[in-house]
Amino acid sequence: MKIDVIIPAFNESSSIGKVIGDIPKIVRHVVVANNGSTDATKEVAAGAGAIVLDEPQKGYGRACLTAMEYIASLDEQPDIVVFLDGDYSDYPAQLMDLVQPIMDDVYDMVIGSRALGNREGGSMTLPQVFGNWLATSLMRRIYGTSYTDLGPFRAIKWDKLQALGMVDQNYGWTIEMQIKAAQAGYKTTEVPVDYRKRIGVSKVSGTVKGVFGAGYKILWTIYKYW
Repeated sequence: MKIDVIIPAFNESSSIGKVIGDIPKIVRHVVVANNGSTDATKEVAAGAGAIVLDEPQKGYGRACLTAMEYIASLDEQPDIVVFLDGDYSDYPAQLMDLVQPIMDDVYDMVIGSRALGNREGGSMTLPQVFGNWLATSLMRRIYGTSYTDLGPFRAIKWDKLQALGMVDQNYGWTIEMQIKAAQAGYKTTEVPVDYRKRIGVSKVSGTVKGVFGAGYKILWTIYKYW
């Protein structure tokens, strides 16, 4: 199967090379959406062998959409797309754990659950842990899902991803995908993934604005699609 990886990145020059270097060689393309970085993220990612796209409009979802647009333009489409953060908090080597249930033709989407895996102390803030619990609990009540995390490390069949019609430009990207997948009746599962302290400062949990902005957007997205 052809597997492509999408990494949205903003000022991750100190970590992006490590992330790309740890991605299993089975992956066809690593596509880094450089989301208006002011450091050497673009140069480091390109030097590590990634395809680098510039997306000056800030937003996690906007960066992911730019990468998807590029992949859609390729002559040969992938079978699976994996989303991965560029801060080295995830373990890229666990990518095979994510894609195997899809390669076995059992599931359409697999979420890497930090709640089920081993988390390094301090890798997630209390607002992050609470926010994940609240969001997954609400989805369970409203949509009948069984998610334990909104983890960014995830894999999905490319044709199924395209069919979702993703639109969110920022904080609501991950939960939009999970809600729409549930509404579409996709076969989904979770696998445990490990999580460590990120390199650098988080653009979301590292600021008060980011914490409240993400929390509001996640709750709004749950309500909107309900």
